[in-house]
Amino acid sequence: MVYYRPISNEIPLFRTAAAHQLPLLLKGPTGCGKTRFVRHMAEQLGRPLITVACQEDLSAADLTGRYVLEGGSTVWRDGPLTRAIREGAICYLDEVVEARADVLTVIHPLTDDRRILPLERLGVELACPDDFLIVISYNPGYQSVTRELKESTRQRFVSIAFDYPTPEVEAEILMQETGCDATLAATLVRMGQASRNLRSHGLKEGASTRLLVYAASLVQAGMSLPEACEATIVHSLTDDAELASALQELVRSVLGS
Repeated sequence: MVYYRPISNEIPLFRTAAAHQLPLLLKGPTGCGKTRFVRHMAEQLGRPLITVACQEDLSAADLTGRYVLEGGSTVWRDGPLTRAIREGAICYLDEVVEARADVLTVIHPLTDDRRILPLERLGVELACPDDFLIVISYNPGYQSVTRELKESTRQRFVSIAFDYPTPEVEAEILMQETGCDATLAATLVRMGQASRNLRSHGLKEGASTRLLVYAASLVQAGMSLPEACEATIVHSLTDDAELASALQELVRSVLGS
């Protein structure tokens, strides 16, 4: 079972959208649980999940499929999006704005009343079964202006906004995920919150819940808390010497409080 701690109404909202074949957009900071949430919901709904980690070289053909040479013959091989439609699966495009522009173009017919995928090279249009669901995610605070999600795309989706949990809930997640005690969980949560306050001082991202889980896991494995924080909250967040120094001071301050 995939553990997921709900924060708001995201579970009933996802269920309702999936029941009515409505595409979903998940937006929120890095490491706040978007991918874990999709895995949890796929399990809850009993549907297969096909995940695509989008990056700048990902093209529409990578998603839909292409002809390839095999044994001297040219054969068609479905891409992950096409497989998801044929299988009635959930297709999750993680950080979709990192992909090439033609990726967004190819998913548009899937996100309106047509619910079709044109495969021009095969000369066919695949109709989506009721169980097929497309889910995309992105981090609106991370991408540059050229990587923002266009309004014409955003309005094709039901959106769920994610953020970091409250301190109490975040501590609960750390204890559940790593088996750490309440004192360690509360200390790491304080560090996480303090690091997020540094975003106004040049830090691109504060410590995510995922990163705090990593820190707790290192401590549970026998590493000292300062060492675990150095390896996660400090060096995983920045390569800038001044910001690293500020994070080190933050760690010392929280540990000394």
